[in-house]
Amino acid sequence: MKHPRDIVITGLGVVSPIGIGSEPFWEALAAGQSGIRPVDLFDASSLRVRFGGQITGFDPKQYVRPRKSLKVMSREIQLGFAAADLAMAEAGIAAGSVDPERFGVVFGSDMIYADLEDLEQTYRRSSRDGQFDFLLWSEAIHEELHPLWLLKHLPNMAASHIAIAHDARGPNNSIVLGDVSGLLAIAEAASVIGRGWADVMLAGGTGCRLHPTALVARGDALLSHRADDFRAACRPFDRDRDGLVNGEGAGTLVLEAREHAERRGARIRGELLATAARCEPGAHHRGLTGSSVRQAIQAACQAAGLDAKSVGHVNAHGVSTVEMDRVEAKAIAAELGDVPVTAPKSSFGHLGAGGGTVELAASLLGLERGLVPATLNYENPDPECPVNVVHGEPLAGRPATVVKVNLSTTGQAVAVVVKT
Repeated sequence: MKHPRDIVITGLGVVSPIGIGSEPFWEALAAGQSGIRPVDLFDASSLRVRFGGQITGFDPKQYVRPRKSLKVMSREIQLGFAAADLAMAEAGIAAGSVDPERFGVVFGSDMIYADLEDLEQTYRRSSRDGQFDFLLWSEAIHEELHPLWLLKHLPNMAASHIAIAHDARGPNNSIVLGDVSGLLAIAEAASVIGRGWADVMLAGGTGCRLHPTALVARGDALLSHRADDFRAACRPFDRDRDGLVNGEGAGTLVLEAREHAERRGARIRGELLATAARCEPGAHHRGLTGSSVRQAIQAACQAAGLDAKSVGHVNAHGVSTVEMDRVEAKAIAAELGDVPVTAPKSSFGHLGAGGGTVELAASLLGLERGLVPATLNYENPDPECPVNVVHGEPLAGRPATVVKVNLSTTGQAVAVVVKT
């Protein structure tokens, strides 16, 4: 949709496997660095795939306040809180400088899995002669689990903690729709500003696909098994791709009504021109056809007043699975022709609900410098993926507009159009 108020971006917060903070993130991205590494957050020796986009050097105590809140924050919530804090600092919004009633939060999250160490003793007490006993469980769970344990795992808690910390008393919402959650959060936050309900919104997403319980629950059928060269494992649109690479991360944008941003003298990083979301019912059972991707791109570009020639580049979902890349590539080519395409997951993996915002930040930071970020590991074009993949080095000389796309295996697709 095209919003009746001009909506601008005044802050970016990124917590990713290639950097924490927008400048370190961009420097690593521009240099072609990979954030894929052996997983050591836990003992991964029993897993067949033991690498991913793991964040290093992240200390939640540098960001989370009050410090006691850490006890009720999962890693995903900590990452999201830190990304929001970084975005607020970049936007130059001091505490108390925004009317709290006109300041809100929308955040995307995945399902947040329980930490094994929280449940271990309860499980051990529930076993009798090697068999699990539900009667023992009902007793042990009341004595072993922290009373506030559940708060660590509710997907709405990222938005809640962020709002409390920044005194954002305006509209507050959480989006839990898999890989499209982050972009949908941006779309909803923009809609809130467009409706006149708020002047400033924090919008983003957070995800940790490296949680041991998540890894076991999802299995490894869709994962790359390129253990001999894991930095080259995520290969969006490349002929030799063999699966996705899991990662973790969070991103946040500060969205503002243009008049509010100009009144306070903010640095405007970009303008959100339009958003669109479409769904392909039954895709999870019948397989994706790409119709929702095409429709979302078409609707967003139409609302933004862009034709194919005025699109600088597409920031693709580019998850690196054989089938989804094929479907997405054909949809992009059908709508926008030979437009340059970049796929940031190649640098840091699949961040789940955190991916959309972090990936969009890659394009925004590039557009500020007149560049389209390159895709790593793209070496052999795939005839089944007829897109013009930016690779080797960043691309200069393109219009300062980006169409960011995310899609899910269940058929949802979102497109967001931004210009700088």
